[in-house]
Amino acid sequence: MDYVLAQVNIARMRAPLDSPLLADFVADLDPVNATADVAPGFIWRLQTEDGNATSVRAFEWDTAGSAGVLVNMSVWESVEALAGFVYSGAHRQVLRRRRRWFEQMAEAYTALWWILRGHVPATQEAEERVLYLREFGPTPRSFTLREHFAPPDVVSSGPLRSPEEWTCPA
Repeated sequence: MDYVLAQVNIARMRAPLDSPLLADFVADLDPVNATADVAPGFIWRLQTEDGNATSVRAFEWDTAGSAGVLVNMSVWESVEALAGFVYSGAHRQVLRRRRRWFEQMAEAYTALWWILRGHVPATQEAEERVLYLREFGPTPRSFTLREHFAPPDVVSSGPLRSPEEWTCPA
């Protein structure tokens, strides 16, 4: 079987998407998404038919008094391909400024899991993976970039920890 990596991350907005507070974030969305679309190992990302990634509704139960939840979901060839995009270039610049636009979350807000190539993950599946990670921590069913697991068809003796260069500075 041929597995690829699904990932979801959510963010609780400090203000509505059309507010001045999020204007810089909104301005960065198209360039960052365009970079992802051509990144090595990129396969697919969640968006509406007209290409809008911010109007997808999911995780609405997780707003916790915020202005709403944004959902980012994508599929990659490998953990290394995803990490290569997340922690380099334009995305890293946006990642460093995330606290300006989004609330800090104490619980897991990102989840990774292996899917069969060709499967398109649904938002319900992503919600289940985040909830599972929150309850049980990283396991082969739902994990993180910092503590990830090999695909089901690869023998592994346990979690694989990401290299130092993959960790994002606080």
